[in-house]
Amino acid sequence: MKDLLYKEFKLAIHPTAFIFLSLSALLLIPSYPYYIAFIYTDLAVFFIFLLGRENQDALFSVSLPVRKRDTVKARCYVIVLIELAQIILAIPFAIIGSRINPNPLGNLAGIEANVAFFGFVFIMYALFNGIYLPMFYKSAYKAGMPLVFASAAIAAYIAALEVAVQSIPFLKTYLDTWETGMLSRQIPILVVGIGIYAVCMWLTYRKAAKNFETVDL
Repeated sequence: MKDLLYKEFKLAIHPTAFIFLSLSALLLIPSYPYYIAFIYTDLAVFFIFLLGRENQDALFSVSLPVRKRDTVKARCYVIVLIELAQIILAIPFAIIGSRINPNPLGNLAGIEANVAFFGFVFIMYALFNGIYLPMFYKSAYKAGMPLVFASAAIAAYIAALEVAVQSIPFLKTYLDTWETGMLSRQIPILVVGIGIYAVCMWLTYRKAAKNFETVDL
């Protein structure tokens, strides 16, 4: 696995995966839809698979003396590392942004980038990965159509969340705020989000690996 991860970082990762990490700084912008900063990470994942398709990465990987499912596992590890890096880098920007936002009403374009928000981001990543990876590994070639389905799913997810938080007073009070007194309501969402992400990534790997093992390259 160590050698496969080395191969992923040296040959498979698209440069945008590192460039888009800097977009965590978007959380400094007052009144901005903060989910966008993390959608770019999903776009970076797509670019990784697109680059792999053009370079025939799947064919090269299965020619190595490793199991096909191990190549999927290595790719899943890389995606998890990129997504976790995005979230970790975004945390200080979220804290600073909450201090410098000049609007006393907070973020007018969506939910605040608070503890609950990061829990929702974990679920968003789980949703994207859970759709994109198994669909891609059905053929190990078609990178665009899985992006369409995964993007539509997270767009619907974000829209539903924002409508719920902004229209339901209970959710607006407890989730769309930086007040420390509301942490008891927000931390469970973060914990649940991390749990959903972990379980979904395990299931996603298993489904994607199963699909890839049936592909005849």
